[in-house]
This record gives sequence, structure tokens and C-alpha cells, in this order.
Amino acid sequence: MAPSTPLLAVRGSEGFYMVTGPPSFTENTTLQRDFGKNCKVFAFSKDGTLFAWCNGEKINIVNVASTELLHSFDLPKAVCLEFSPKNNVLATWQAYTTAKDGTAGMPNLQLHDVKTGKCLKSFIQKKMQNWCPCWADDESVSARIVNNEVHFFENNNFDTIANKLHLQKVNDFVLSPGPQPSKVSVYVPGSKGAPSFVRLYQYPNFGGPQSALANKSFFKADKATMLWNNKATAVLVIASTEVDKTGASYYGEQTLHYIATNGESAVVQLPKNGPIYDVVWNPNSTEFCAVYGFMPAKATVFNLKCDPVFDFGTGPRNAAYYSSPGHILVLAGFGNLRGQMEVWDVKNYKLISKPLASDSTYFAWCPDGEHFVTATCAPRLRVGNGYKIWHYTGSVLHKCEVPSNAEIWQVSWQPFLDGTFPAKAITYQAVVSGLPSAEVKVAKAYRPPALRNKPITSSKLHEEEPPQNMKPQPGNSDKPLSKMALKNQRKHEAKKAAKQEAKTDGSQESTPSPALQDVPHSILSSVTSGDPEVDKKIKNLKKKLKAIEQLKDQAATGKQLEKNQLEKIQKEAALLKELEDLELGF
Repeated sequence: MAPSTPLLAVRGSEGFYMVTGPPSFTENTTLQRDFGKNCKVFAFSKDGTLFAWCNGEKINIVNVASTELLHSFDLPKAVCLEFSPKNNVLATWQAYTTAKDGTAGMPNLQLHDVKTGKCLKSFIQKKMQNWCPCWADDESVSARIVNNEVHFFENNNFDTIANKLHLQKVNDFVLSPGPQPSKVSVYVPGSKGAPSFVRLYQYPNFGGPQSALANKSFFKADKATMLWNNKATAVLVIASTEVDKTGASYYGEQTLHYIATNGESAVVQLPKNGPIYDVVWNPNSTEFCAVYGFMPAKATVFNLKCDPVFDFGTGPRNAAYYSSPGHILVLAGFGNLRGQMEVWDVKNYKLISKPLASDSTYFAWCPDGEHFVTATCAPRLRVGNGYKIWHYTGSVLHKCEVPSNAEIWQVSWQPFLDGTFPAKAITYQAVVSGLPSAEVKVAKAYRPPALRNKPITSSKLHEEEPPQNMKPQPGNSDKPLSKMALKNQRKHEAKKAAKQEAKTDGSQESTPSPALQDVPHSILSSVTSGDPEVDKKIKNLKKKLKAIEQLKDQAATGKQLEKNQLEKIQKEAALLKELEDLELGF
């Protein structure tokens, strides 16, 4: 049985509605549009079968296929909703308020049984950060942070704390995806000169630092973002500081760390300095992509040894998105960038298309792995709100623009379980679109009046780097060269280049151009041998020849030279011969 077409949910000032995905792109009429202008939040279940939204009056849960209303909850102020992985629990959160006399407020985090509608448990959760409990994929374990502890519950029994992980000033944690046994990564910020650290544990083994699967400590970290891969074998940690003390970046400093559950850890070496904009795992869990560096930013794919596999060069980008099968990667520049996208074939590392989605604030892949949506949403941008659905070959298949007095607040695809849509063969030919192709108006650069009638000379602020395959090629040796072999190889190549240059310049040296006749030989020679010792001798010889040139200039002006200075001038021919021999590699 073929999977159904994914739906696209849209929420804005004109209410909430759903659009049927490709190829029809029509508004879904089975689930009636909610015209309420106070729709604050909506959420799909992890498998896409259930849908919940708050319209400012109550929270409704419906079955997406049958549109049957399952439950309604009288929670008009709810601003956060989330389903548990198996659809057994709906978590809701609203802003915490205290009474006028200062007494404690009512619990604002509520967990509801989706089948019965009963409230299983209520908690006081003051901060929106980390408001929702984390569940294992089979819901056998769930957890939430309470002060300096991570409380664990089993089988959705929230009345009994099954286990506790106590760490002083624990700031964040993430449960691993995938089957049991569950693993948990925890982050503790440093204080009083002590470093920050991230530890990996296997539930329920929390008996001190020795029981940790892996431990990674680092300085320069005010906060950390932890990213598990799908197989739960490794975590990427983006450690960030609020302020860059060197003053090089407005965004503070970031470092990228790799931690594996087998105890291995490493700092991912990023070739370009600057912020880390985005890091994302490939769904196959064997590699990850990082976007980093001062603009134009670099993007590089690394393997599990943290070695670069493919470098995409530099460009205007700050985000990366893998398709659900992991066979296509989109590099994009949204926010304060123009919206340029690069769509890459991951297997062959070939560029498929380079579409432009100007003023986009949101991007998401469709679960089918062939389409994606870009949207301009408020409050990030309050003008030109709308969304576009693209094919990965760069064609716009559907476009929606709301009136100037209306806004779009949120768009989201209906999720499907992994493997529902198998990966299809990649095509490089643009899919035919039924929409008229809009010409992209390219703004011309300003030219002052004095230059407007003169030819345009191309100039770039930055020299862009091309993409580069970092994998060892089949024709090369399987084993990497040693340091000594690399040194000898560079030395041999430098000598070969020097001899080749000497041959090609032989005829030019016999009849030098007038502009070069008065230039000293020491300045014309700029060949390096590749051997540090030889380069040092060449440098010293050039220094002596430069001093001789200065003495000859002084003598030409009539200055009386000392005996030792005259002896230096007499050695010029011998020094030139020695320099020539060194540069030619004799």
C-alpha cells in the first residue's frame, strides 16, 4: 500500500488550515479550517496520525485520517504542545503565574492521557526552556530536569521517580533515540575555574563519574548544544561562549566536539575561523555536516573519525538540511542572507540545483525526500509573508502569498515514520512547474557618476574557494604518507618547479626587459626549495647581497668606503653563484 500524501499545516492571522502536499497542493477540506485569529500553537504526533492545536479557547486533538475529534481540554492559554513518541501522552505548557499575594501559582505543565483524556500529572515548570519531558522512543523511560537533578520515570508513571541523576548545576540533558538501552547525555557548565563537561551515561547506571560511558571537558563554554545520531553511537557538542574575548566575532566563540559511547572523544578541527552556524547529522549516522567560518562560510562533511570527507568550498550560507533518506543535502543562507540554496547529491557530491528563496525564515524537507518548503513568517518578517513548495531540482511547484494586511506564523509538514518513503533515484533535470517562471531582478551595484561611462572592472571582496573532495583517490596509495615522505615529496616538487622555471626563464634572462635591468638579483629570486635548511641559507645570502647593493649605492654617491666594505663588494660574484646553485638545487 502506497503511503498517503503528506499534509502541510499552516497557522496565521487568517486562522489555521491544512494543504495537501504534492502533487495536488489544494486545501484539505476534510479537516475544516479554523478561522479563529488566536491560534497560538499546533503539533503533529511523531507518526503524523494525530494533530492538536490551541485556538485561544481550548486544545483540540483530532485523528488526521478520519478527522474525528478525540478530546478537548479547557486550556486557552497553552503556548506549547508536544506528543510522546507512541502517542500515549500529550504535554501542554502555559506561562507560569503567581497570585497577587505572592503565593505559589498553579502547576502549568500538564501531561494528559491521549486515550482517556485524563490528566496524568501536573508540574510547576517556570521556564519555557526544556519545558517538555524527554521520552525514549518506546516510552519505557522519560525524564525532566528538576534543580540539580534529572528525574527519570518509567512506563509513563509520573507519580513515582524511578531513578535520579544528581550533578551539581546540571544545565541540560538529551535522551538518545533508538531502541533500548537508553543513553543520556548531560551538560554541566564550568564554575570557579573548573571546566564545563558533557558526560554520557547508559540508563540506569548513574553511579558517579566512573560509570559514565564517556566524558569530555572543555573551557570556553557558557552553553552547549548536544546532538545524538540516529543510531545513538555518538554525540556532537557545540560549545558556545556569550562573548568572544578576542573581539573577532559578535557571536562569541564556538567549538565543536565529538563524543562516542565507546569512550572516544575529539575536537573537530575546522579549517576556517569564525562562528559555527549549523551542525547536522546525516540520517545514516555515519557522517555529519558543519557550516562554519566568517562569511563567506565553509561547509564540510566529516566522518566518524572527524576527518573531512568533502569540502563544499565557501559561499553565503548558514544552515544545512539532510533529506529524510539522507541522499540529498541542502546548504542555505537564510535570515540576514539572500536565501541562496545549494542542493547536493550526497553519494556523488554533485551539485543538483541552486535555487533562490529570498526573505525566507523557515525551511523543512517533506517526508517524501523529494520536496521541501520555504516560508516567510512573522514575527521574523511581517511583510511578504507566504510559503513555497519546491522540488529539489529547483522548480517551484506551489506558491502561496497572503495579503499585505495578513501574516503567517507557522508552517509544518505532517511527519511520517522513518522508511515510509523509500529513496528514489536522483534526477538532475528540473521538474516542470505549472507556475509561470518569475524573473529574478538582480539589483545593479551603485556606480559613482565619474565611473558610469567607463568599462566595468570585476572585483570581489572575498576570494571564493571551490568544492574539494577530501577522500583518498583510488589511484593513490591507500595509506597516508608519513611526515618524512611528505617532506621529501614537497622538496622534490619544489626542485622540479625551480628547474622548470630556470629553463623557461633562460631566454628572458639573456635579454631582460628595461624595467627589470636595474632590479637586484636577490629580489628577482623568490624560489623556495622545500627544505628549511636550504631556505635559511638562501635567506642569508639574499641578506648579504642586499647589503652589498646598499654599499654600491653609497659608493656611487661619492662616500668613502672602509676596507672591509670593499672586500664585501668583491665577494658579490661568489655569493651570486652560490645563491644560483642553491635555488637550482645543485
